[in-house]
Amino acid sequence: MVGFRYFVLGHAERLGLSGWVRNGSDGQTVEVVVEGDEAALKELEATLQHGPPYAVVDSVEATWSDQIEGFEGFSLRS
Repeated sequence: MVGFRYFVLGHAERLGLSGWVRNGSDGQTVEVVVEGDEAALKELEATLQHGPPYAVVDSVEATWSDQIEGFEGFSLRS
């Protein structure tokens, strides 16, 4: 899964989204928390369904919320 977080980071920044991405504790999943324009969020979700070249994406689970965290920019977390 090396490179997946950077793939998310690049797309989120390009779409003007804010939030963060990190590897899951199981070493197999990636967690993304993101906020922004609904159309951009849906585009990111669709992009994550495929992932970067050579990635295998088994599933994407999305939870939508009206809660706003007020993130500044998009970051990688450990």
